[in-house]
Amino acid sequence: MTRWLTIVGVALPGLALAGFGLLHPHYLDASTARAWWTLHIWLIPVFPLVSVAVWVLLRGERGPLAWAARVAAYGFATFYTALDVLDGIGAGLVTDALQGGSPAVPWLFLIGDRLGATGVYCLFACAVLTGIVLIRRDGVRAVPGTVLLAAACYPFLQAHIFPPEGVLAMLAIAAGCALLAAARPAERLLPPGPVTTGSLAGG
Repeated sequence: MTRWLTIVGVALPGLALAGFGLLHPHYLDASTARAWWTLHIWLIPVFPLVSVAVWVLLRGERGPLAWAARVAAYGFATFYTALDVLDGIGAGLVTDALQGGSPAVPWLFLIGDRLGATGVYCLFACAVLTGIVLIRRDGVRAVPGTVLLAAACYPFLQAHIFPPEGVLAMLAIAAGCALLAAARPAERLLPPGPVTTGSLAGG
């Protein structure tokens, strides 16, 4: 049961982001501005959950590669949240307040897009490093999830979570994380050994 909960749990962030992507306005203007910035407020706590999913996948793993993957996951959480705040909330609020364009909006997008791209590069590095760690541990079972998670970063970089490409990227992230969790062998409890007089006496 715990294993299945883990598989579902690490898939949920990607699935949630795919759902938000279906609701994302295709463009920003006065008519969509309120929905734009409101949606991005809801997204603030969701994007970092992708990093949490990676940390769950790496539980119990030590060594420089595992810690580098965790740091890269943290980088994604911070830099991509910055995009969410600037491109999403900031640009949306300015457009909504002025009911039209503003010279500030292109600057918000410029800085936000650069920070967001850095976040996706961090996610790609995280996917590769996590994959190496888990392939070493779980063997070829971890290859499909690694490939899917890493490959999802390209459409994510190009399309954010906009449908259809961005939504498909989020679904790929969900599937990649789920496959990596499923690749971990189920932990089995060893049956208790026979109790002997020597063991009761402490050896």
